[in-house]
Amino acid sequence: MSIPVGSCAPEITVEAYMPGMAEPAEISLADYRGSWIVLFFYPRDFTFVCPTELVAFTGLAHEFAAEDAAIVAASTDSYRSHRAWFESDPMLGRVAFPILADTTHALSEAFGVLVADGSALRGTFLIDPDGTVRASTVVDQSVGRNAEETLRTLQALRTGELCPADWRPGAPTLKAA
Repeated sequence: MSIPVGSCAPEITVEAYMPGMAEPAEISLADYRGSWIVLFFYPRDFTFVCPTELVAFTGLAHEFAAEDAAIVAASTDSYRSHRAWFESDPMLGRVAFPILADTTHALSEAFGVLVADGSALRGTFLIDPDGTVRASTVVDQSVGRNAEETLRTLQALRTGELCPADWRPGAPTLKAA
């Protein structure tokens, strides 16, 4: 079961691959307090769907930054695996956000995305500046997520208003009667 919306995000520290850095970094979600976090889990390095998602989020990195949101990806693969994958796949050359190496499975288990084989489901979590999970979507490993929908959901949450179906920035919000 995924972490409930409204819950505090766990403050688990893990190694991370930071594109362009020679050594692993130690990262906790608490490091991002004061900003929104877009945390997404993917199943494994060296797979087919996963790089398309990393590239999709990279393509919207400026839009997420404009919403004061940090993008953080995670899988249960190791730092070394992440580094080898990023260095061997030209598709990943523009990715600039951290890739968490949840080798202990503590983070993926806390978010409810750990699968029996040790990989993760495709879970996406929006965490507010206070560390509260505000949105959660978990899908099967075979289906890639929509980064644009993640951005739209973040933008809707940031309004602090009631947003109708298919709401887009600039559209009117709803008023409670």
